[in-house]
Amino acid sequence: MIEKRGWIKIVEAFVAILLITGILLTIINKGYVEREDISQEVYDMEIGILREIQLDSVLRQDILDSGFGDAPQSVQDKVNEKKSSYLDCDSQVCDINTDCNSGLANSQEKDVYAQSTIITATTQDYKPRYIKLFCWVK
Repeated sequence: MIEKRGWIKIVEAFVAILLITGILLTIINKGYVEREDISQEVYDMEIGILREIQLDSVLRQDILDSGFGDAPQSVQDKVNEKKSSYLDCDSQVCDINTDCNSGLANSQEKDVYAQSTIITATTQDYKPRYIKLFCWVK
């Protein structure tokens, strides 16, 4: 009878240690949340915004009339209207033959998602350039 009590206490202690370990692992695991991959969602949103800009004759003309660099205010307003609330976005108008970078494009602290589209002409003007949209999580 004495020998059985010793084994029972050992088993009880082992089960208690397993239970405590399981609870601790569960609590620690709840604090760890995997980061969702939102890249496809952001790219789809950017493509949708750029498509709307391409199809809007007023915005197309504003882009063709502007210089290179920051996009016209009307284009930036359209981007701000259509972007998701958890994103910040910047748009640039660039020459066809040069690279176009945002100040955040080289940032290592944030994931910057970029899409571009070409704006070539209206019925009056032919000044090919492209607009590039950079978005990142706030």
